[in-house]
Amino acid sequence: MVIALRKVLISDEVDPKCVQILQNNGIEVLKNTKLSKEELLAEIPKYDGLIVRSATKVTADVINAATNLKIIGRAGTGVDNIDCQAATRRGVIVMNTPGGNTLSAAEHTCALIIAMTRELSLAAQSMKEGKWDRKKFMGSELNGKTLGIIGLGRIGKEVAQRMQSFGMRTIGYDPIIGGDVSSEWNVEWLPMEQIWPQVDYITVHTPLIPQTKNLINDTVFSACKKGVRVVNCARGGIIDEEALLRALESGQCAGAGLDVFVEEPPKDSPIVKHPKVIATPHLGASTTEAQTRVAEEIAQQFVDLTKGTSLFGAINAPALANALSPETKPVVSLGEGLGSLASAIGGGSAKSVQLTTYGSSLSNAGKYLNAALLAGFLRNQGSGDKAQLNLVNSPVLAKEAGLEVVVKHEDAVPGSYSSLVAVTIQTSGGPITIKGTVSGSSATLVEIQGATFSIPPVLRGPALVFKGSNSSLLSVANGLEKVGSRLTSLSLSQEVDSTLWGVVHLDKPINSSFQTVENSLLAAHQIVF
Repeated sequence: MVIALRKVLISDEVDPKCVQILQNNGIEVLKNTKLSKEELLAEIPKYDGLIVRSATKVTADVINAATNLKIIGRAGTGVDNIDCQAATRRGVIVMNTPGGNTLSAAEHTCALIIAMTRELSLAAQSMKEGKWDRKKFMGSELNGKTLGIIGLGRIGKEVAQRMQSFGMRTIGYDPIIGGDVSSEWNVEWLPMEQIWPQVDYITVHTPLIPQTKNLINDTVFSACKKGVRVVNCARGGIIDEEALLRALESGQCAGAGLDVFVEEPPKDSPIVKHPKVIATPHLGASTTEAQTRVAEEIAQQFVDLTKGTSLFGAINAPALANALSPETKPVVSLGEGLGSLASAIGGGSAKSVQLTTYGSSLSNAGKYLNAALLAGFLRNQGSGDKAQLNLVNSPVLAKEAGLEVVVKHEDAVPGSYSSLVAVTIQTSGGPITIKGTVSGSSATLVEIQGATFSIPPVLRGPALVFKGSNSSLLSVANGLEKVGSRLTSLSLSQEVDSTLWGVVHLDKPINSSFQTVENSLLAAHQIVF
């Protein structure tokens, strides 16, 4: 699967290497960092791709105006300036560079911990004012202190390893990364309620989502030891600024290092002005190395996508990422093919869909087969805009249409297959079940309604799927001749109740309804896999 990117807009300041890499790979690039929202709305329809940092707000209005947009790339980690929900609904990939800022953000966090511990900013300012107040700026050592790290991803891990070199004990929490992983780099995993009473310092490294908004609040401060210090180099709003101010004023919090704020830039903020706060203007990723790295990474990720080799960093496209993997691409094709076939045979009257995977190799395949199945199902029905329907938005559009998939898995595989995928749809006429598997690198059809194929047909190209009797082959051949088409291959199932199913691959799609030409068939469905 290859996604064509002919023209890319860069609307925020990025390293020139980003433009260079894109252009060297045949992609036209316009860099304009001075677009107003109105100008961006007028300009965006011309582009297949958009690259931003944090300044451009990619709202639903922008995404809906972008009639050709296929991908939005964030040269950095956070994507809170992008309406990912609107992008997903439009089938637009949202991509970031999750590792590019890691070292710079971790080093900035460590710098703030050290600076507030030794009151470096106040001491430096005092010197500039001609003072020599050695006794006023009494600091403390980090050795033997406990650092609580909320968010144990890339940045949290790097912070832990650096602060351990100062003799700090590191404990932490992450809802995804467990203690078996964090223990490998000497971080003891604990529930958050057990972390607060033990820590001398708290640093947060999470995204800003509803679950993390105001995560560090009055309740947390009251649960901590008096004199706790906090650092936020992640996103403004994770630490409740009003609660922090109260804790600073009462002495419950002895200091804060803040690189991010709820409002950026902050206007007349008492937090920024507080003498116990070291505030920096969102500098976590502001190093020459980080900006060069993220610019190169986002450009290369765009190029890899155009070549169909990788989809690294995609936020909202797990199924599409699997469609680019050589190992799982045939399974994704199988899901789409079975979805198209189920939709055609069911006549668009499906009330529910069940997807069942068989075999240990498919134990986790349901996560992306769901989207593939729905993409094929909706595409065959002609639901929505086919140009926008893809593996990114098919689950969203299906849910809006009232169609959801129940996914099941069984390790034991029926028959002699190493793996199998079954799709059952409930229609007004009863259930319809079709089964398929991957043979070599091809998606193949195994069974329709209990009728198995001794030679499973490949799910590819324009095809005619029909139901009839043993004598139907001549009728099919005559009917195809009448509509100016011919078969290139034929597969027949075994007979069940004196009827069988056949799959005819065509040299080209047929324009008219085949069953009106050859009405001796019980059913006939043209499908373009």
